[in-house]
Formats: sequence, structure tokens, C-alpha cells
Amino acid sequence: MNSPAPRHVAVLGTGVAVPAGVLTAAELDAQISLPAGESLRITGIRQRHITVHETAAQLAAEACHRALADACLEWADVDCLVCASATMDQALPYNAAMVLAEMEPHPRRITTLDIGASCLSFLQALDLMSFAIVAGRHHTVLVVSADIATFTIDRGNLRENGIFGDGAAAAVLRATAESGTSRILASRSLTLPEGVDFCRIRSGGSRFHRRGFPEHSEALFEMRGRQLFALVGRHLPAFVEDLLAEAGVKREELALLIPHQASRQALDHVAAMLSFDDGRMVDVFAEFGNQVGASLPTALHFAIKRHGLRRGEKALLLGTGAGVSMGGIVFEY
Repeated sequence: MNSPAPRHVAVLGTGVAVPAGVLTAAELDAQISLPAGESLRITGIRQRHITVHETAAQLAAEACHRALADACLEWADVDCLVCASATMDQALPYNAAMVLAEMEPHPRRITTLDIGASCLSFLQALDLMSFAIVAGRHHTVLVVSADIATFTIDRGNLRENGIFGDGAAAAVLRATAESGTSRILASRSLTLPEGVDFCRIRSGGSRFHRRGFPEHSEALFEMRGRQLFALVGRHLPAFVEDLLAEAGVKREELALLIPHQASRQALDHVAAMLSFDDGRMVDVFAEFGNQVGASLPTALHFAIKRHGLRRGEKALLLGTGAGVSMGGIVFEY
């Protein structure tokens, strides 16, 4: 398969938004009657943000405004709004329409759409919309991920449910001159369908509709963490090697690895397995936990704002998600 030419598209600005509520490790210990320090030991999370009254659409709109300010652009400059989330505010309408309605003071009539791939939603949106920008279909695209996990998890199951937090993050995309350094060098994704049941929320669709399955347990997040971890671990190294080869980039040329903040164990394992345990991996897990689809753009934001990713430097966005799917993008910021 021929690799597409590099896409001259830049991330002009990023922004994050989190709900007002904060649940610390000490508070979680008290809530579920654990010895002091036990939840931190198991999850690796000092705190996570949890929604009090905010909706995902409200958080998304806040992140969008911050990303536009960071890019020195106005809402009037945007011609496409893409929502790349793993969860829904409600069954209908779709997330991007809900976010658009929150973009006060004057929501504009522009193209909106959702791109959904669980925790890989932002990565897939960045990949697909970069082609739309290069083709001239859109000029300035605002991609936002906003997820609230609070209502679908049982934090008493610390290893598989205690890792999640709520939040939103957005990025502004626009074409750059071919003489510029900002560009996407390669992208790739694949799905391992044998893991389709390893990470799921069963109700919410037609297969496990609430009319036929009134039990609340059907609406809770379920994960077979060990099987998921093992499946991804078998395939991820070769996946990354193929992606870097397609990009023509060596691992040592990457300034940063920007991963989905899946879990403490997953981040540590990926850093060691891919030789990024030298300070080049963006790790905000202890502060935010796993924010589902919002994790990757949040990590991208802090790659720029905290780790000092500079224009022209190469980085790797990498993630996994329910499906089970893996995806990566090699880019020059």
C-alpha cells in the first residue's frame, strides 16, 4: 500500500476544560473504606476531576473557546466543528450539534459532525480532517473531545473503574504552506476484533435497550483489563515500527511520545517497551486519570504547554481504545 504524501496541516492552538469537582485519592479511600493511600497505590492517580453539574457539551464549548484564544482566532474563523468523544450527552442529537448550541453568544450555522472511535476518537478526527483540509473542503477545523465517565463507572472496582476522570480538550487545525514545517508525516490504525468485548458499556443502543434491560448494571462500564492489556501488548510494538517506517522517522528523532492516558501500568509498560522511559513521554495521568476520548488531546495540550514541544519537532500520538483498536500519528508540530 502506497503511503500518502505528508499533509501540511498544523495544530494552531489547544485548550482544555475540566469540571469543578475534584476527587482526591484520600477522598476516594474514605468513600470506599480503604486504608489511607490504597487507591493511589492501586491506580496511580492523586486526583481526578468529576462533574458536579456540567455537561460534556458545556465542557467542550469551554475547551473550544480556549483553543481558539490560544490560536489567536475567533469563533467566526471556524467553518467545521468536529466532536470526537467516546461518550454521549444524550442519544440524539449527535454530540457536535450539542456543542455548537453551547458556543455562545451566537452559535453559527456551520458544518458539524461526530467522529467516534472510543479513546481513539481525537486521533481519528485529526487524521481524517487533515485530509479534508488539504483537499480544500474545510479551511479551519475545530476538533473537540469531551467525556464524562462519572455516571458509568463503579469506583469500588479500582483496577478497572477507579482510573477515570472527566474533562474536555480541543485543537484548532488549519492548512500550512508547503514550505512550512508543521505537517502530518504518517498515520495508521487497526482494529483487533477478537477484543470487541474486552471494554464496553452494553446499554444505550438497540442491542441492550433500556426497555428490555432495566437493570442499571447494563449501563456501567465493563473492562477485562488483563486480556485487553495482553492483546495490545502483543501487537503494539510491530504497529509502531510500521508506522515509524512509513513516516521515515527513527525513534530517537521523536521529541515526545504523546500517549492516551490509559492507566498507570499501561503508560509505564509502553514507555519501557518503546524506549521512551527517558523523559520523552507525556504523562498527566496522576493529575487527570483516564479521560477517555479527551485523554489524547489533553496530553497533546500539555506536550506543548508543559513539555515545550516546539514548531518543527517530531512527535508521536499513540493510543488504544475499545474495539480493540490501536492508532498512531507521526507529525511535525
